[in-house]
Amino acid sequence: MSKRLIGSMAVLLVVSGTAFASSQPVNLGKAGTFAILTKTGITDVHPSAVKGNIGVSPITGAALLLTCGEVSGRVFTDDAAGPLPCAITDATLLTAAVSDMEFAYIDAAGRTSPNFTELGAGEIGGLTLAPGLYKWGTNVSISTNVTLSGGPNDVWIFQVAGKLNEANAARITLAGGALAKNIFWQVAGAVTIGTSAHFEGVILAKTMIAVNTGATVNGRLLAQTAVTLQMCSVMQPAK
Repeated sequence: MSKRLIGSMAVLLVVSGTAFASSQPVNLGKAGTFAILTKTGITDVHPSAVKGNIGVSPITGAALLLTCGEVSGRVFTDDAAGPLPCAITDATLLTAAVSDMEFAYIDAAGRTSPNFTELGAGEIGGLTLAPGLYKWGTNVSISTNVTLSGGPNDVWIFQVAGKLNEANAARITLAGGALAKNIFWQVAGAVTIGTSAHFEGVILAKTMIAVNTGATVNGRLLAQTAVTLQMCSVMQPAK
């Protein structure tokens, strides 16, 4: 179903009712055991809260700036450098996890035959999105609330060639039994989750992910550069 309000009124496009078989889940491999995994470090404005494992590699453990008390899970580093007495040194695991993260990014980016292309000219705020493969050659903005509606076995893959920006206080809401573990955001540019916003899904980022003050994430932050946290909350999705 599609509905548009044109002119001075806001544009609303509702996409619903069809689960597209072309989208299968992205295999995260060992990266799927982390709530946050980065190659160049995690910065933090205290206090943040992370429920799940975190890791940095190949950069030194000194680039992981959360405190032990902010993490409900295990903390992995390549070496014993840094201030975290709770850190576990496991370069073998981290090397495998980072490799799997990179492969998952390539997998998601390489999916073909999208169900929706350039939807909303890159503005998806206010929409209800069915399962499927979405592709943009631009930045994508979530300026107002967006809903992902589908069942617990349905999959969403979002291919974003530019940046992904969620505005302050905007929310991603799941409906119909949709699960965050089945939502994959493959983003070539930087990702920003605004102040007090709520985000759902697994972010596979080619560059950095910034989670601003008071924001909440139900998903995974898998970044090929850095993750920055500012008094926010990240919870790995239920399996």
